[in-house]
Amino acid sequence: MFLSHLSLTQYRSYQQADVSLMPGPNVLVGSNGAGKTNIVEAVGYLATQVSHRVSTDSPLVHFGASQAIIRGRIHRGDRAMSLELEINPGKSNRSAVNRGAPQRAREGLGLLRSVLFAPEDLALINGDPSVRRRFLDDLVVQLRPALGDARSDYDRVLKQRNALLKNAKQSGRWTEEHVHTLGVWDEHLARAGARVLNGRLHVLKMLAHPLTESYTALAESVKTAGFSYESTVPLAGGQHQEVPDEQALHEALLTELESRHRQERDRGVTLAGPHRDDLALTLGPAPVKGFASHGETWSMALALKLASYRILVADDPDPHARPVLILDDVFAELDAARRSRLADLASGAEQLLVTAAVAADIPDELAGPRISVSLEDDGSVVHQAQSTGPAAAEPEDSP
Repeated sequence: MFLSHLSLTQYRSYQQADVSLMPGPNVLVGSNGAGKTNIVEAVGYLATQVSHRVSTDSPLVHFGASQAIIRGRIHRGDRAMSLELEINPGKSNRSAVNRGAPQRAREGLGLLRSVLFAPEDLALINGDPSVRRRFLDDLVVQLRPALGDARSDYDRVLKQRNALLKNAKQSGRWTEEHVHTLGVWDEHLARAGARVLNGRLHVLKMLAHPLTESYTALAESVKTAGFSYESTVPLAGGQHQEVPDEQALHEALLTELESRHRQERDRGVTLAGPHRDDLALTLGPAPVKGFASHGETWSMALALKLASYRILVADDPDPHARPVLILDDVFAELDAARRSRLADLASGAEQLLVTAAVAADIPDELAGPRISVSLEDDGSVVHQAQSTGPAAAEPEDSP
């Protein structure tokens, strides 16, 4: 899978940009702040509909504009299609396939797959549990786009349940109506939460072996990379040989919610559910957070993303279905040995996008087209370099 063309309209620092891309490595070079990360962020957003840098859509729209548009030409084997995504802050985003009528944005999920690593991903190691939860949920949606609604449903019900608990606490009264309404929200939250947990646990089962192998290949360390899932739902915690089904998780979460009613009434917040879980990462017997060196931290964060890539490859073994791999401003932070090992691991991607402030930071193994990016008075500008390989064929649009 690869992109042959990317078009940005009113996206971040670009009023308009058109970028031609090739299979294999593509290197975007520009000074810090020039706009190269905006390009690879747009590719990641086209695939996942989330940004690795911000949690809301407003910063993605060029200052003074009301809408941003990302368009991509996606190739999979001898098939090609166009995907357009409208970003409308404060309104519903929309997608269009092969220049068709705009529809719900989620209808475009799954058409392009990508895995992106950037310095911000160090928060997977040192950041709040919410960062690791989002990592798992984003991977779940890439694997099964239909499960994107599960997290939205859970967040909506959680907000309503928390509002009930908060209002009751502030009023100082707990009535029969409160009891009845809380019971209703318990059922809805347990049902939605079971879907979220089931997706996470399936992903974690798939992640364990690729994570260990990816870390060992990157760091050449005797320490074994691992993890445990720390959950407020007893049935979901620890390491299970088999993933509990949704009904079992629903019953376990419902029981846990009911057992915490008194505590929740006192605190005015929901105390059990996937929104309070964490992924505890380890190197050998020790937790990574607070114990790993700088190099180990980078290697672990990279290993998580490379393991994600391997999961997506295994999910669809068609060699033309391999996700686009994106490495944003990574090589400058690595020593020579890790650069070489990462280049070797990344070279198997059908398409690789790499950004760097200095072209010399890119290993020779990743030679490919160079795309120069600069910041001028009216925004970022892309200077397309001469391609170093054969141009991609343009198959007919597939239905």
